[in-house]
Amino acid sequence: MSELRTSSRTLTGRIVSDKMNKTITVLVERRVKHPVYGKILTKSTKIKAHDETNDAHTGDLVTIAECRPVSKDKAWKLVNIDERAAAE
Repeated sequence: MSELRTSSRTLTGRIVSDKMNKTITVLVERRVKHPVYGKILTKSTKIKAHDETNDAHTGDLVTIAECRPVSKDKAWKLVNIDERAAAE
């Protein structure tokens, strides 16, 4: 039955926090046009995502996908780490 719903939403964003166990906070930015003035604005959203292996760290560019709720605030899971943050 899980094969029926394969088109889950995916988003790409930058990790702003990895301090929780098995949870990352991802900042997703999108560009929208103002309905009246036409100016392009950058809107952002912070999303908590499930990271089972604690592999992703702050500054990484990641892809997350919508899933069933894992906890009160988490309904997204880490799919892929697209780009690692520069090592300091």
